[in-house]
Amino acid sequence: MTTTGESDTAARTGPWWWERRRSAVLDVGLGLASAAECGVEGVQFADDAGIPVAVGVGFGVVAGSALVLRRRWPIAVVLISVAITPARMGILMAIVGLYTLAASELPRRIIGALAGMSLAGTLIVTFVRTNQDMANGDLTIGKGFIPFIAISTSLGVTAPPVLLGLYVGARRRLMESLRERADSLERELQLLAERAEERAEWARGEERTRIARDMHDVVAHRVSLMVVHAAALQAVARKDPEKAVKNAALVGDMGRQALTELRQMLGVLRAGDAPPKPAPAPAPVPLAAVGEAADRAASRAEPAAGPGPSAPDVPEGPCLAELDELVDQSRAAGMAVDLSVEGDTRAYASDVEETAYRVVQEALTNVHKHAAGAKTYVRLAHRAAEIAMQVENGPPPEAGPAEVLLPSGGNGLVGMKERVTALGGVFVSGPTDAGGFKVSAVLPASAGR
Repeated sequence: MTTTGESDTAARTGPWWWERRRSAVLDVGLGLASAAECGVEGVQFADDAGIPVAVGVGFGVVAGSALVLRRRWPIAVVLISVAITPARMGILMAIVGLYTLAASELPRRIIGALAGMSLAGTLIVTFVRTNQDMANGDLTIGKGFIPFIAISTSLGVTAPPVLLGLYVGARRRLMESLRERADSLERELQLLAERAEERAEWARGEERTRIARDMHDVVAHRVSLMVVHAAALQAVARKDPEKAVKNAALVGDMGRQALTELRQMLGVLRAGDAPPKPAPAPAPVPLAAVGEAADRAASRAEPAAGPGPSAPDVPEGPCLAELDELVDQSRAAGMAVDLSVEGDTRAYASDVEETAYRVVQEALTNVHKHAAGAKTYVRLAHRAAEIAMQVENGPPPEAGPAEVLLPSGGNGLVGMKERVTALGGVFVSGPTDAGGFKVSAVLPASAGR
């Protein structure tokens, strides 16, 4: 973890403009050393200038103590060092000030200009002072060495701190850039993790929606027919026991088919990516108890009814070839259904056939729920590049005393639309002018391949 921005501000522990206490201690120490140096050199300055020694020492101490401000105002420190160069003061201030200036974030032209001023000032003062020392007899060297001494001294005082400061500043900026990149990478990783979590949550929601839609399509239709047959069984149990037994057998068949489809769906969910194993045909449920109850209700002693026909093997998903059987089941439940097919029948992708089957199945289920007894028309059209289906029912008849009210979850139309649009098709539903309801869907023939 790195600290930038507010975290870096909170990490400051030093007083005033210092970031850390040790930086403050270092600058105060350098300021004291510079003040002492300039104070000692102020004695010679006072003699040369003809002023009291105390004034020269005080001037040196005040000027040298300005080094404490090097981090806050590096330009001012360099200018002060340049200003006191003629007084032979501030060597430490000049070296440290130039280093701090070069290591700062100031533009290179300002650093170059101030470094040039310090170089020129040191060069001129050294040249003049060396000539004066030779004239006074304090220094005995050849005049040819004076320029060499002046240039060497000025370069020795100016070049090393400037070059070192530039290197340290560049390294510091590089480290800050790396920290910023690390912070940026950390934020990006955190953002990617949040997006991955959002995508995972979205995928879980989509999977829950898909499972709910499939469960609704599998169960709602057959359970609705079972409720209708159970109501008919209750109505004719006393009057016509034979018909009651027949209706009971139909209820058992539909229940077994619903259980078989549920087993297949749960098997796919449990197996994950592994191909689901074909579910064995369920054992037939004896209807003897149903037959005996009907016989007792009618006060007629007849043999118990045997088991109904075993459920046929169900493929992985329904197809359009089973549409006739679907319509026959609705007819057996008392619905007047008219099925018409246009165009040449051909095979489609499994997703297309299953979606078309589910649309018709759910539409018939809605008729059972909301318009029991209404005349219903199922139309299927095979076209060149698409397949169209429509289920339309007339207005429901007057509600009678034996009307069966089926619960509705309100998800049938939503599930149909989701299935159709997922394959790139068009889904439309709504009431008709005659008082009925119409469901239409068009699927591209190439979808799912």
